[in-house]
Amino acid sequence: MTMPEQDTDTLRALQGLENTNSSVRLRAALAVGTTPDPRFIDKLIERCAIEPEFYVREMLTWALTRHSASTTVPKLVDALRSERAQARSQALHTLSKIGDRRAWPAITRALLTDADDEVARSAWRAAVVLVPEGEEPELAGVLATQLGRGERETQLSLSRALIALGEVMMPTLRAAITDLDPRVRRHAIATERLLRDPDAGFEFAIERAKRAVALGGTSQEG
Repeated sequence: MTMPEQDTDTLRALQGLENTNSSVRLRAALAVGTTPDPRFIDKLIERCAIEPEFYVREMLTWALTRHSASTTVPKLVDALRSERAQARSQALHTLSKIGDRRAWPAITRALLTDADDEVARSAWRAAVVLVPEGEEPELAGVLATQLGRGERETQLSLSRALIALGEVMMPTLRAAITDLDPRVRRHAIATERLLRDPDAGFEFAIERAKRAVALGGTSQEG
């Protein structure tokens, strides 16, 4: 009995997603996104959790966004409970790209403060996209607990997330500027400077913030 052509194409694409050659995996993900089929969703999410190549992961995410959100969002929310950090991170990244606010309840404090920097950063980006109107101040409060965390790339991600919330985050940010922890103060000051002068860049903002904290000042000095 001959397998229908459509089933043959489906099988070929599924096999392509697991090929050892990253270029083959990339083409397979492109093909799946070009011709969406609900049968691919589980495999795409499964592959996101283990795919080592960034550009292939981005194509997998794109392919997922091409499918119906009503089908993909619940499965991505399930992936947020995975013990594998990359599974959580990629699910969050994909949810931020889909932008369906039905996923908001799944963006928990645990994810926003996840011990893995990539997961936390993805959660911050997803949160500012999905947060319902009126809940931004509460989100800002949770994000502010992460000020001073990590290296420059992580700190810049957090600053951008806070800035994306707009003026509602300013009371929380101003409170952080007087925090007892100098790392928190520096990061808060740098975030405020980046908000006022986005063209200056984060490196410049953080260096000025360091000088301000060293001199015992706040956001207006340095």
